[in-house]
Amino acid sequence: MTLPRCAMVLAAGLGERMKPLTDQVPKPLVKVGGRALIDYVLDRLAAAAVERVVVNVHYRADALERHLAGRRGIVISDERDRLLETGGGVVKALPLLGPAPFFLINSDTIWIDGVRPNLARLADAFAPDRMDALLLLAPTATSVGYSGRGDYAMTADGRLERRGERDVVPFVYAGAAVLSPALFADAPQGPFSLTRLFDRAEAGGRLHGIRLEGVWMHVGTPAAIAEAEAALRAGRAVA
Repeated sequence: MTLPRCAMVLAAGLGERMKPLTDQVPKPLVKVGGRALIDYVLDRLAAAAVERVVVNVHYRADALERHLAGRRGIVISDERDRLLETGGGVVKALPLLGPAPFFLINSDTIWIDGVRPNLARLADAFAPDRMDALLLLAPTATSVGYSGRGDYAMTADGRLERRGERDVVPFVYAGAAVLSPALFADAPQGPFSLTRLFDRAEAGGRLHGIRLEGVWMHVGTPAAIAEAEAALRAGRAVA
């Protein structure tokens, strides 16, 4: 598959776990290594030649829009009146994204690429004839700042199986994916989690994943910022 020309960046969340930093700014504008989280994402999309990036906004939307004003190709999906969660936010933005598969990226995800950019690897691996969603997955054991029990197990052919309530699985969703508009067929209106559609795709054998090459950083709390900054410095030193 050719690289998608459109992407959606999820940037409307309240950032509750990042308080007190998010008392003043939305989480996408929290700085790590002297740069706003969302700038890491937008730079990766620019490097992948993505032409249109839809960014949804809700909490402290004005500040986020001002920050984005200097970038080309940004389209705002306005959720000021009602926060739609991850699934509802994408459904609202679908008319702006067009009929082709697109990148979906969380505005607060950071990783250090391996030899080949992970977005290019995602695009190459996406097969719309047998997938509705292809998720980028980070190994829990080597991810910086992550101490959870994982999100998914992956079969030999790349199909995903979501973690049971009491299970431990080897991969965590790294906040980046290629999605087909077909994933959203008959999707509900209003707020709902994207996980609901991932579960439906999993049941049909159409939820797949690839392993991230490089290092993924989980920056979920203020305490995690220093660890992520150390990993970024180490990555630059190696490069």
